Amino acid sequence: MGYQKLQAQRAITIVPSDTDNIPYIGNSTNEESCVLYVGTGGSLRVLTDGNDDVTFLNVRGGSFLPVQIVRVFATGTDADNIIALW
Repeated sequence: MGYQKLQAQRAITIVPSDTDNIPYIGNSTNEESCVLYVGTGGSLRVLTDGNDDVTFLNVRGGSFLPVQIVRVFATGTDADNIIALW
């Protein structure tokens, strides 16, 4: 299970996908959950590290989502400019 840190070492722009998890860009070959920065607000459907499929409504642009995420779904997500942080 992932853990939440106060600062990030790595970051990538997310392309939401209904089938693919967020690719981990660290030194491990394992998938690692991340927290998200949402640049443009809206709804955000995600799969958590605990395997929960949940939709966050009305996420504000310029905010962080302090939940350990492994996937951002294309279906159900209209937020944009999403960045994964590890």
